[in-house]
Amino acid sequence: MPYNESERVARAAYDSDDADAFYSQIWGGDDIHLGMYASSDEPIADASHRTMQHMVDKIQQDSINYIVDLGSGYCGAARFLTTALDSQVLAVNLSGEQNRRAEALNVAAGADDRITVVDASYNDVPAPDRAADLVWSQDAFLHAERRDQPIAEVARVLRTGGEFLFTDPMAADGVTATELSGVLERLNLSSLASPSEYKELAAAVGLEFVEFEDLTHFLPQHYGRVLEETQANADQLLQTASQQYLDGMMKGLQHWVDAGNRGLLSWGIFHFRKAA
Repeated sequence: MPYNESERVARAAYDSDDADAFYSQIWGGDDIHLGMYASSDEPIADASHRTMQHMVDKIQQDSINYIVDLGSGYCGAARFLTTALDSQVLAVNLSGEQNRRAEALNVAAGADDRITVVDASYNDVPAPDRAADLVWSQDAFLHAERRDQPIAEVARVLRTGGEFLFTDPMAADGVTATELSGVLERLNLSSLASPSEYKELAAAVGLEFVEFEDLTHFLPQHYGRVLEETQANADQLLQTASQQYLDGMMKGLQHWVDAGNRGLLSWGIFHFRKAA
């Protein structure tokens, strides 16, 4: 399918051999999202798993049959959700390289009959109207040029009463793109959304606000842990990733840590419901 410029940039960010080596070896392997840490040296994968469990604990429906996961990465969340909620999952993701690895991991986990992986954009979700009991997304919408588009797609595919749970690295309310120039540069982004912006976008398409749990304190901690692991495993990474890529990644990660510690960023769990 044809992709717009921001979608092509996102694909390029994750489809290279360098990126695949980094994200599969350092950022948890199964999951490419922020973690909730119980200690300063906790493994990234354990903290990432805790985020997913904490999100699932917020679900208010008695049964979930069909889930749409937007920006599904290596399908770590999709595999978790099939087990935790006994559900079918449509995993929507732009990166062909990630999707190939995800499908292999799904087969190895015996979950390939419950997860359908599609090369597609969350701006144009290949799901019928009102098909999903739950839409889920973790740290993916930051790549959208217009964040109203994926939010509108969420409203379209959710059934009445269905729930929408997502996280995203955001600018703190009132912080400008200029103040975040180092953060934005790493992923070729022009801006980040803010918590108030997401609330407005969701309300505009009939999504009822349930909660935003502000977990911003975990953001610099997470990027700091990723930076530590990158530095500690640099020699191993250089067998499959270039020095130039790793240098750029470590510089970019430090920007995220610094901006988070300065109060310029926000992160947490959004919870919405599709109104009648």
